[in-house]
Amino acid sequence: MDADELFKRYCAGERNFTQVSLHLVNLSEMCLPGINLAQADLANATLSHSNLRGSNLIEANLTGASLWRTDLSKANSSWANLKVANLIRANLNQVDLHKASLLKADLRLADLRGADLSGANLSGADLRYANLSGAFLAGANLSGANLTGANFSKTDLSYVNFSKAILFKTDLSYVDFTEVDLTKVDMHHSLLRGVILPERSLIEVS
Repeated sequence: MDADELFKRYCAGERNFTQVSLHLVNLSEMCLPGINLAQADLANATLSHSNLRGSNLIEANLTGASLWRTDLSKANSSWANLKVANLIRANLNQVDLHKASLLKADLRLADLRGADLSGANLSGADLRYANLSGAFLAGANLSGANLTGANFSKTDLSYVNFSKAILFKTDLSYVDFTEVDLTKVDMHHSLLRGVILPERSLIEVS
């Protein structure tokens, strides 16, 4: 299926495009809120500046896709594959990314407020200056992720893997770390106002 056919069918009222093949298709600047692309193949597709608010992307393959400034707010993207995807400045407010793969994804300046990233794989992801305030990241893998300047205030980080993550000027205000292994995690250059630290932690909070 190409972009013209999909858009024509969408405008005619069709919403169900499950398992459709859209590999390398250019869907940039399209308005497709509520579209059902569950298990669709969108590998290396271009969806920049598109409106996919409230869409169904469960188990969709978005490997290497371009989602720059794409509106995915309140979309269900659980179990989706977003490996090395470009999500710079994407609107991911309240998106469901439970168990999604965001391995080495570029999420710089992305809006992830209130997002569900529980169990997600964000290993090696670039989250510089992303806003994850109030997000749910229980059990997420942030090993090797760049979290410079990111906002994690009031997020649930229970059992998150921070191994080798870069935490420079990261806002971790009001986070409960009692269920987080902070062994060898350097948080000295992070904002730690109101945090709850495990008793074994040697971090000095000023």
